[in-house]
Amino acid sequence: MKIRLVNEGVFIPVEDIKVALKPPEQGFYWIDADIDDLIVLQPLFSMHDLAVEDCMSEEEQRPKIEIYEGHYFIVLNSIRFDDEEIFLRSLNIFLGKHFIITVTKQKINELRMVKPVLWEQEVSAADRMLYLLIDMVVDNYFTVADRIEAKIDNLEEELIVSAKKTHLNEIISLRSEILWLKKGLAPQKEVLLVLYRKELRLIDDDLQKYFRDIYENAVKVSETFETFRDLMGNLRESYQLSIANRANDIMRVFTAITTIFMPLTLITGIYGMNFDYIPFMDWDFGSFYMIGFMFVLGAFMFYLFRKKDWI
Repeated sequence: MKIRLVNEGVFIPVEDIKVALKPPEQGFYWIDADIDDLIVLQPLFSMHDLAVEDCMSEEEQRPKIEIYEGHYFIVLNSIRFDDEEIFLRSLNIFLGKHFIITVTKQKINELRMVKPVLWEQEVSAADRMLYLLIDMVVDNYFTVADRIEAKIDNLEEELIVSAKKTHLNEIISLRSEILWLKKGLAPQKEVLLVLYRKELRLIDDDLQKYFRDIYENAVKVSETFETFRDLMGNLRESYQLSIANRANDIMRVFTAITTIFMPLTLITGIYGMNFDYIPFMDWDFGSFYMIGFMFVLGAFMFYLFRKKDWI
């Protein structure tokens, strides 16, 4: 657990947690904690039992905002795209008038990224940090959306060149992830709508208006994922069409080969009959003449099919 007094973007380490119970003369306290620290924090900051239970739950939490006396409890989903795999990680926030407590199970990039922004903007209020933190969480969805779009473009190019069975697995997997993200983003928009529209005494009225911009960005991300879902449907149709065309091409080649060998098979069938007299059978090099004739006939038919673009 790290305790910092943040004043005009400057971080001052605090050793004793009890110091953070009283409002500082200037600035606010930021307590960055993990799940185990809640045992100490809950009685000191009068955290509601249900909020603590949500933080400690092993199940994936739905984004939400709960308003309690003295503090707000906010759950957001931070997004991360590593090694072609998408993760959602819960960011639990307790917002008070003079403090903000972030509780996480895994490392979340936004908590690291917000530090230089606090210093650059000389932040001295907990609600201001909340705004910047949520803004970064939503902005990261745009970053992931760009990577998903690039992946869809690459898949589309590969399908045009040559469709493979592995492509279908990628399409199904990516489509499932997009639907999963879209489903997780919907309740997050509801949280942002509350922060934007509802009268919240722990958030400054002037600052609250800025949450509208974050909400609109969340709507844009949601619409982007909806577009991705349609694109994945188009990719699947393209894959099926490519496979069907490929099968048609293969059948066309096989049909052409069969057609070429049909007259050759006829000739060999005739000369395989047990008649007393068959033309050219008594020639000294008759077999070579016939094989040469069959070769020329096959080559001519192959040339004719290629000229007509049948194979």
